[in-house]
Amino acid sequence: MPLGAFKAALMGTAGATAAGDVVLLATTTASADSAIAFTSGIDSTYGEYIFKFYDIHPSADGADFDWQANASGESGYNETITSTAFHSSFTEGGSSTFGYDGASDLAQGTGYQALMPYTGNDNDMSFAGELHIFNPSSTTYVTHFISRATGALQSDYNRSVHVAGYINTTAAITGINFKYGSGNIDAGKIKLWGVK
Repeated sequence: MPLGAFKAALMGTAGATAAGDVVLLATTTASADSAIAFTSGIDSTYGEYIFKFYDIHPSADGADFDWQANASGESGYNETITSTAFHSSFTEGGSSTFGYDGASDLAQGTGYQALMPYTGNDNDMSFAGELHIFNPSSTTYVTHFISRATGALQSDYNRSVHVAGYINTTAAITGINFKYGSGNIDAGKIKLWGVK
C-alpha cells in the first residue's frame, strides 16, 4: 500500500517524494500476546524500517515495553546494543521531571532495549510511538536506531521517552521482537513500514 509525498511527509519521512517510497509491510493486532515478532520483510529492499505503535496496552501495571533483534542466522533475540535515553514526565498533579534515563540505556548489553517504561494497565492507559531502524541489511556498518514514544503510565502521569543507539554487529538484522518485561501485550496494533 504505497503512500504519496503528502502522507510520507506526515509520517516524518521527509525526502520520500514518489508514490511507493513508503510502503506498509505488515500490521499485527495484539491480543494477550507474550511477544510479537517480525521475522520476515526486513531485508535490503528498504533503507529504513519504521515500526509504529498504536494504543499498546499491558496486562501488568508498570511494565516496560522492550525490543530486541536477531541478526541473520541467529536466534534468541540477544544482539549487542549500545544506547542512550532521556525522558520528560508530567503528572496529573502538576509536577514534572526531565533528564537522562540511565535505567533505559544499554552499554554493550544483550538484553532487551526499553522503548516505553512503566506503562500503566488501567483500562484507559496505553502508549503510542515509533521505532526507526536504519539500513539493517548492511554488512559493513552497525545498525542504528532511534525511537520516541509517549504514554499514560502507572501513578497517573505522562512520559515522553527518546532512545537512540546501535546494534553492534555488521551482520544483517532480519528479525525484531517486542514484549513487555512482565505480563502480556493485551491490546494495540504494531505496523511495519518500509522507506526507500
